[in-house]
Amino acid sequence: MNGWDELDRFLRTDPRDVGCEKAMDVLHVYVELAAREPETARRQYPGVAAHLRACGPCQEDFEGLLAAVSGTLGS
Repeated sequence: MNGWDELDRFLRTDPRDVGCEKAMDVLHVYVELAAREPETARRQYPGVAAHLRACGPCQEDFEGLLAAVSGTLGS
């Protein structure tokens, strides 16, 4: 990756993206709400939703927690 690739990725970042640290701080709350009402979770926490779209590792954490909360882990 060169400097231009990094700049391009930065410029495409959703300005609502809260970043990993803040997303992880509320992920447990977001997961609980998303398990019941996914659209409400996205509306109530747009910065977390934006971050999960952009960050593969955080998206994986979200999916794992959602599976556990939904009772589908290991199914």
